[in-house]
Amino acid sequence: MSANGMGGVSRRGLLAGGIGAAALAAAGCDVGGGGADSGGAGTGEGKITALFMQQAGYSEDDIRGMTADFAKAYPKITVEPTFVAYEALHDKIVAAAPAGTYDVVLIDVIWPAEFGSKKIVTDVTAQFPAAWKTDMLGGALTTAEYQNKFYGVPWILDTKYLFHNTEMLGKAGVDAASLSTWDGVLAAATKIKNAGLVKYPLIWSWKQAEALICDYTQLLGAFGGKFLSDDFQSTAFATGGGLDALKWMKKTLDDGLTNPNSMESLEEDVRKTFSEGGAAMALNWTYMFNAANDPAQSKVAGKVDVLPTPAGSAGAPGVNGSMALCVTGGSKNQKAAWTYISYLTGADVQNKYAKSSLPCWAKSYDDPAVLSVAPKMVPAAKKELANLISRPEVPRYNEISQILQAEVQNALLGRKTPEKALADAADQAKSLLS
Repeated sequence: MSANGMGGVSRRGLLAGGIGAAALAAAGCDVGGGGADSGGAGTGEGKITALFMQQAGYSEDDIRGMTADFAKAYPKITVEPTFVAYEALHDKIVAAAPAGTYDVVLIDVIWPAEFGSKKIVTDVTAQFPAAWKTDMLGGALTTAEYQNKFYGVPWILDTKYLFHNTEMLGKAGVDAASLSTWDGVLAAATKIKNAGLVKYPLIWSWKQAEALICDYTQLLGAFGGKFLSDDFQSTAFATGGGLDALKWMKKTLDDGLTNPNSMESLEEDVRKTFSEGGAAMALNWTYMFNAANDPAQSKVAGKVDVLPTPAGSAGAPGVNGSMALCVTGGSKNQKAAWTYISYLTGADVQNKYAKSSLPCWAKSYDDPAVLSVAPKMVPAAKKELANLISRPEVPRYNEISQILQAEVQNALLGRKTPEKALADAADQAKSLLS
């Protein structure tokens, strides 16, 4: 994942399905069996440290608010949160692991294979209540899973949606229903551009970063592509839908429909451009809906609507941009860490902060508190969260992603043809799969 934001509700109970504080505490007593040798269960009290990211999912203020509420419920546990940019999160976790600097870390859906196999985070399969597996949405459950083991608890369930400026569409005579396909999006962008409403109707997060791969993944899936062969032993993105997706991306640039600033933009840059009225349509995470409709930070507030991701020739999968909270292998207070994670990931806390990130719990989507703060996001989410596409679940994913980021950008910037760029990426990634 890479950029999002959120808010909080009264603490009626900690989890959907009736699992309460007592069950969590009991589960927490058993944590500590799967971590590194330097870790330990601890007393379940005292100080713990937690590493979060600054800009995505829940905001820093949200997390501090959740933590303050946690302190009232569990006064014998003190939490010290630290925040870093998403782009620094992976390396910070890796660098801090030997010293056991953090007890709790937030990980991306693309990292369980690496962190689990290296015991950077703890296997919590035995502590994962059976009810969680039925009460959580299926797309959420896979967030911290690797080889049928759980290495954390899903916390941020997200994918990218299509946001559009209703005023621009109306002036160009575009029916929002036509945005259900990527062909429709291009046709709408062309009409909006020709009407002189905005120079570049589309803005994307195509900077050489994980954000670029998130957008590419969503398009690859829409065009029927795959990242890897079925046996995970070779790449498959250089042909078929993977190649079609990159050609499509490049054409939007060549046709003047995509803002060239996309090449240096991350998701928050996309939000700002869209909020300034500088784009008619954009792909982004859940948080953008409320942010772009906030008069305090948007010039187009009240003119923003959201739809599920458009379909290509092979459907409309959304990229799985979910994240999970994990007990680190090096934590010496894993019981307390588990208690904190169980609290933050509970349905009541997630429902309270649903304005910025929709909950992982199925029942939450019928909760009046969630519906009231996200009445337009919930219908789009119900449809798209049922159909997610994952980036490759392999231990050396980060290295493969960096190769792909560079080569996809080479194609988008015209340094190589899409065919050459993806072939080169496949050749470089080959040794990382063995």
